[in-house]
Amino acid sequence: MREPKRPFLYVVVCAAGIADDIGRLITVAHEKDCDVGVIATPQGLGFIDTRAVEAQTGYPIRSAWRSPGDPRPLPPPDAIAVAPATFNTINKWAAGISDTLALGILNEAYGLGVPTAVLPYLNAAQAAHPAYQQSLERLRGMGVLFGDYEPHRPKAGGGRDDFRWERAVELLMGKMR
Repeated sequence: MREPKRPFLYVVVCAAGIADDIGRLITVAHEKDCDVGVIATPQGLGFIDTRAVEAQTGYPIRSAWRSPGDPRPLPPPDAIAVAPATFNTINKWAAGISDTLALGILNEAYGLGVPTAVLPYLNAAQAAHPAYQQSLERLRGMGVLFGDYEPHRPKAGGGRDDFRWERAVELLMGKMR
């Protein structure tokens, strides 16, 4: 593990159709003088080009817990961006569930005071669910910053052109430790 000289941003990637565009967020972070490490949910791994992402960041993608005694492949984060953030991840995170590495990192980030920004990506039927609204309230109450996103029609996907990857970095600038 090399020691970063610039702020280090964790990007948590969830399983959504637009996750294959994650390189856009990494590019913006690099342009803002941040190093980046990617943590993918187990299902999110199947939505991204892992070789391309690792080449772009210079770090391995993390998705599973490391064994005791194994070196830490990423330095500690100065901030975290969750993009795209799915219905499942947002609700589990708000409930304090840590059944994946990504959720474990997000749950610890609150107690460590790590600034976190989220770009939700879900459909309108999911967004209408009361659990989602409660999760947004809880996470906002924890200081989590949210980008704007208009949920797409169910079974239609969408929002790819309107998804503002750069918004995650904009929300975090000036808040990194």
